[in-house]
Amino acid sequence: MVINGLKGFFDDARSIAQRDPAACGVWQVIFVYSGFHAVVLHRMAHWLFRHHMKCIARALSQINRFFTGIEIHPGAKIGRRLFIDHGMGLVIGETAEIGDDCTLYHGVTLGGTGKDKGKRHPTLGNNVLIGAGAKILGPFKVGDYAMIGANSVVLHEVPAEATVVGVPGRVIKHEGRPIRHNVELDHDSAPDPIEQEICQLRRRMASLEAMFQTDVNCQEAPEEPGQQEETSIK
Repeated sequence: MVINGLKGFFDDARSIAQRDPAACGVWQVIFVYSGFHAVVLHRMAHWLFRHHMKCIARALSQINRFFTGIEIHPGAKIGRRLFIDHGMGLVIGETAEIGDDCTLYHGVTLGGTGKDKGKRHPTLGNNVLIGAGAKILGPFKVGDYAMIGANSVVLHEVPAEATVVGVPGRVIKHEGRPIRHNVELDHDSAPDPIEQEICQLRRRMASLEAMFQTDVNCQEAPEEPGQQEETSIK
């Protein structure tokens, strides 16, 4: 158990060092990265929580919050190689589940809805990227390789390999091979659905204006000389 714990410890640090261009190496991640510290302390709190020492687990999670600015309920289930970048203000609820190789930025909320007991927080698949300030609220799944744009508010299930942007969040499908947003860190490339709709409306208006102009030109076209003479004789 200790060996597996140490292996996971260095595996998490190594993964962050590989994915963060600002990292100078594994040891820098271990000593100065608050996101890494938050995950390590959470794994300890989660072990206590599973072994029915919930008060101690919750106290440790609050210590974690005090030192890192990251609040993770000890009941949350976190997979391998989670990368919390910056992390300040990040909140993960009790029944939230996070898959392997996910990336979360500061201000992210994996929150619940309602007061019912049981599952009330989201489940993230593998290789998911959540942009800064995004809110994922409710007991639904975010599929593998999905990306949630910064400041989006997601209230419904997200299919795999999709991008969600906006308030409320709108799903935009990706076709072809999966895009590893968690590795590329390309959350700035998310399209704007409002801008796309405006562009579609402008194209539609241009098309209608062209049709209208054609009808006007047809109505204003001059009559042929032969037609004018027939009209005057009558």
